[in-house]
Amino acid sequence: MTTQQHILACIDGSAVTESVCGYAAWYAERLNMPVALLNVIEVPASARRDLSGSIGVDSRQILLQELSQIDEQRAKIANSYSNALMQDAKSYIEDNFTVAVTPYQRRSKLLPAIEHFDLKNRAIVMGRRGEDHKDSRINIGSQIETVARASRVPILICSETFTKPQSYMIAFDASKTSIRAIHLVAKSEVLKGIPGHIVMIGNNDDSSKNSLAAAAAELLAAGFTVQSHHLPSTDAVKGLLVFQKQHDIDIMVIGAYGRSKWQQLFLGSTTTEIIASTSSPVILVR
Repeated sequence: MTTQQHILACIDGSAVTESVCGYAAWYAERLNMPVALLNVIEVPASARRDLSGSIGVDSRQILLQELSQIDEQRAKIANSYSNALMQDAKSYIEDNFTVAVTPYQRRSKLLPAIEHFDLKNRAIVMGRRGEDHKDSRINIGSQIETVARASRVPILICSETFTKPQSYMIAFDASKTSIRAIHLVAKSEVLKGIPGHIVMIGNNDDSSKNSLAAAAAELLAAGFTVQSHHLPSTDAVKGLLVFQKQHDIDIMVIGAYGRSKWQQLFLGSTTTEIIASTSSPVILVR
């Protein structure tokens, strides 16, 4: 029996929620799939310390009962908020797109909640900043890297108002991760029919140049409209962002976290820099 796949949209009520819904619905329409809306409800429990000292047993019991009542009230408020959020998100998608929508609410951390749907997930859509980072200019959201490193499917990260993509670019460096990104794009209908660009910065050795040519040939053979670009050596992030601006690129595809966390302590992460530096949606491919 074949499992019905979906596009999983992770929403939290932050300012990027509508953007997440829009890009998830667009992705789903391109693949003729439904959207699954996921809202994770995390209600922090009150600290229940043993109140020792001069407070008697009966007094401690009364205080614990009051804390339990507060927790229960918090849970009810969280459920009401989540229900309203889900209804609004579902209505937005149904009013603007022609895809089926199913809401899911889970009491969990985000990653375990996503992994619960592992066999159904064709792609995951997340906002660049969650509610707890809405005022940060550079923070990409504390859970994006965690989810990206664990996910076996593409992750679309967005932050601005949804705009139907009219062009895309693939950041290519001839690494195994970027070659896998080419394979994934070639096998998917998401970007087919949209003008695309494969962009490589530096990497002037013959092996890298041959890899770039092979990547372009693979996409062209799969029916894509794509051009390849080999740009002079410069800072990779700056070069990609300049190209994006000059060519009015709507969406980027990049290999996600090709280095280990240990290596990033010394070398940084191009993936994180790009996500943090652009307001355009980014598709991460592991």
